[in-house]
Amino acid sequence: MRNVKGIVLGLVVLAALAVSATALADTTLSYYTFTTDQPHVDTLKSLIATFEAENPGIKVQYNAIPFASYFTKLQTDFAAGNPPDAFELNYENFVTFASRGTLAPLAADSAAPGTFYDAALKAFSYQGAQYGLPITFSTVMLFYNKDLFDAAGLAYPANDWTWTDVQAAARKLTDPTKRVWGIYQPVQFWEFYKVAAQAGGGLEVSPTVKIDTPANRRALHYLVDKVRVDHVMPTAAQLSGVANEDFFLSGHLGMLVAGIWMFDKFSAAKFDWDIAVEPGGTRKATHFFANAAVVAQKSANKDAAWKWVQFLASSKAVAKARIATNWDLPALSVDTLKADGLMDAYLAKGKPSDRQAVFQSLAYAVTPPVVADQPKLQDIINQELEAASLGTKTVEQALADAQKRVETLVGHP
Repeated sequence: MRNVKGIVLGLVVLAALAVSATALADTTLSYYTFTTDQPHVDTLKSLIATFEAENPGIKVQYNAIPFASYFTKLQTDFAAGNPPDAFELNYENFVTFASRGTLAPLAADSAAPGTFYDAALKAFSYQGAQYGLPITFSTVMLFYNKDLFDAAGLAYPANDWTWTDVQAAARKLTDPTKRVWGIYQPVQFWEFYKVAAQAGGGLEVSPTVKIDTPANRRALHYLVDKVRVDHVMPTAAQLSGVANEDFFLSGHLGMLVAGIWMFDKFSAAKFDWDIAVEPGGTRKATHFFANAAVVAQKSANKDAAWKWVQFLASSKAVAKARIATNWDLPALSVDTLKADGLMDAYLAKGKPSDRQAVFQSLAYAVTPPVVADQPKLQDIINQELEAASLGTKTVEQALADAQKRVETLVGHP
């Protein structure tokens, strides 16, 4: 009888252990990302396999959603009460989610001091709490076609170049008969906010709205006059539906203002090219782009989700993969990159030759203005910038109208 009881008890214990193991194995995290290009999706799959091997019992189920529909998908799923456990979030939309209480705060020890690039880490804090860990950051550089510069007898862009140097070089490079233009720099929110800073101004939306200012007018003229006055930048008709990066890749642009995420694409160029720190006006300023991984407040798997977030943000395996595949930069501090040997690996990669300029540009990074309703802010400014670019409004009228519309949006008198 005792043996029977012992056997029964043993079976009960084994069954309980089996249930426990099954429950652990059933911890499946849902993760949303706006990385959709296949090479980087393949890298993500490999990293998920690495994470799962290091964390038995946790599975990651990813959903790669195109950026154009990403935030609509997120908002729909949050509204339906079915948010992902963890998801990728860019700096510009972070405040929207943090201010609505939809994000879970990190544990106090989630970010070891000195691990991350400080500006990237601070970008994802809100009202004194850290709500995300930065997984990537990137900046914008001045790309240039060395072959076209050589043919024009021009010195290559240097890190002390100003707007005046850009304009002078663009004029000499432009030859519409050969379908060659000096430069392409988009006339849109992302360019305008930092060009305004280069002019000594900048976009402000809180506590007061400062959009229509003398400095900002100079900045918008600098952008718009390239296409409307100096004709050193191709019009939409001259681009003929070709993306500006493809126009550069096909040898039709002397210079292009674009992000470091273009390194991999431009490696296929049939001409020699390089980069320089973006020129400034009265000062230097360049973009600050950063993406973070965050956890939904309503996630039922917060502990496992935070493990995944920390892996994405600070794992050496992830950092090595990002550098090896030109998939943005890991948002780690320079000291961390050097200590792990990642800085040397990044600088030793192929084109561009002057990769050190990427880190030099970080000294001039400026963040864009953000509000709780960020998409509407960007739409308003983009609509007015487009009107100025097309000539349906003057620069002055476009900025005056943008000022009034943004004041209404953010509730300023």
